[in-house]
Amino acid sequence: MSHGFDAASAAAEVHAGPAPRPPGLLGAVEHAIGLLNRLILGLGGLALVAACLVLSYSVLIRYVLHEPTEWQDEMAVFLIIGATFGSAAAVQAKRGHVAIEALTGLLPAGVNRVRLILVDAVSLAFCLFFAWKSWALDHEAWVDGQVSQSTWGPPLWIPYTMMALGMSLLCLQLALQIVAALARGPRSAGWAEPKIGVAADINRDLHDRPDLTPQGPDPMGTTVATTLGTGGKR
Repeated sequence: MSHGFDAASAAAEVHAGPAPRPPGLLGAVEHAIGLLNRLILGLGGLALVAACLVLSYSVLIRYVLHEPTEWQDEMAVFLIIGATFGSAAAVQAKRGHVAIEALTGLLPAGVNRVRLILVDAVSLAFCLFFAWKSWALDHEAWVDGQVSQSTWGPPLWIPYTMMALGMSLLCLQLALQIVAALARGPRSAGWAEPKIGVAADINRDLHDRPDLTPQGPDPMGTTVATTLGTGGKR
């Protein structure tokens, strides 16, 4: 089983330079989504820092100065929701979500290729439903003027919009990875990217070779190669 982000493991990795941009429309879209994901990751980090500051301020005001608070808890929740759902696509781009890999070493390479694409397709179907429901709740909250039940009473379309946008971007990321896997092989869909979770420890470059990029799990063995410069021929 692979896990999500592990800051200590990820920070210790030695990465090679950025991979060349794949040619064509698909490569341009992937590059644009990659830039957007990097921006959202930065904003998500700032949101988490802001949430920590807000909660610290709440503790200071409530338990040290003995003054009532109204907005700090919900503000922190909204910030965490935005950081969590907004960064979902960026984590998916690096295959950083929790995944069960018990079958990876048991199945033949050809079956694994099909399995990886099917898993992405099922994930996309679930995320499409989640995004649709989020947009429906967002529209309902906007039309009805729904607010939270706290004394602060912020409008509920704010968290619903962040959920809907994050899940929509995740759907787009999954769709791009499925298309890339079908067009150029699963390695081109993020499976050969450096690990960013706890499993990164087993892929660390132990010889201080910056030219050797730590590789993630290779479910296909050596049967599938990235073909960015060969026009899709293998």
